[in-house]
Amino acid sequence: MNVLFVCLGNICRSPMAHGILRKLFTERGIQGSVDSAGFESYHINDPPDDRAIETAEAHGIDIRDKRARLFSVKDFDRFDRIYVMDGNNHNDVMYFARNEKDKAKVDYLMNILHPGRNLPVPDPYYRDIGACEEVFKLMEQACERIAHQATVK
Repeated sequence: MNVLFVCLGNICRSPMAHGILRKLFTERGIQGSVDSAGFESYHINDPPDDRAIETAEAHGIDIRDKRARLFSVKDFDRFDRIYVMDGNNHNDVMYFARNEKDKAKVDYLMNILHPGRNLPVPDPYYRDIGACEEVFKLMEQACERIAHQATVK
C-alpha cells in the first residue's frame, strides 16, 4: 500500500503523519511507500517545522530528512491512498483529479477515525508546540488504523 499525506505547506501535519506511518510500516513489515506533499511553494525543499521535528522525535520518529514538496498530478499514479488534512487540501487535490479513479483515492485523514464526517486535522503552525503534540496524537490514531487495515488485507 502506497500512501500520501497532503497539507498546506508540507512542514507540520503531513510530515508528522508521514513519519508515523513510515515507522508503523517498518515495524510491522508492511510493504509500501509513504510520502507527504503540500500546495504552497514557499516551503519547497525546507525541512519540517522545528516543532514538528521535536514532537516526532519525542515519539521516537526522525523526520529531519523530509523536505517539503508540492503535490503533483503524478501522485495519483504513485499512491493508492491520498489523505488530506482539511477541506482546502481536499479541494486542491480534487481539482487535479483526472477521473473517478483518482477521486476515489482521496479522503480526509480523520475519516479513518470518524467516517464520513470530513473533520480537519487542526493546523498547529500558528500555535505552540503543545498543538503539535495534540495533532500528532490524532494522526497517530488514524495511522494505526491505516497500518492495521494494510495488514488485514
